[in-house]
Amino acid sequence: VAAGTGTKRQVLIGADEGPNFAMRRFIMEPGGGMPMHTNTVEHEQYVLSGAAQVQIGEGTHHVKAGDVVYIPAGVPHNYKADEGDEPFEFICVVPNGPDSIQLVDC
Repeated sequence: VAAGTGTKRQVLIGADEGPNFAMRRFIMEPGGGMPMHTNTVEHEQYVLSGAAQVQIGEGTHHVKAGDVVYIPAGVPHNYKADEGDEPFEFICVVPNGPDSIQLVDC
């Protein structure tokens, strides 16, 4: 999501390398995050380091290194990295196809 604060995204496997799935790495600086939004594709995520609050629909989850996160297609979600010294870093795998991202008013 382009509106994320303190967030970097790196494409590890894109459409040219993998016909079915894309793999991306996200790094959020402490206190950074992404606003509430939806995607038309599901997300499978693995947390590499740090910790964050992840809201998925009506539920909020505190995730840390070693945790996995599943976000169904169309479900509003956001991220807020914990304050501290360590960035929140995760791998995100999504189907390689059209995705429409919509910001959600809170």
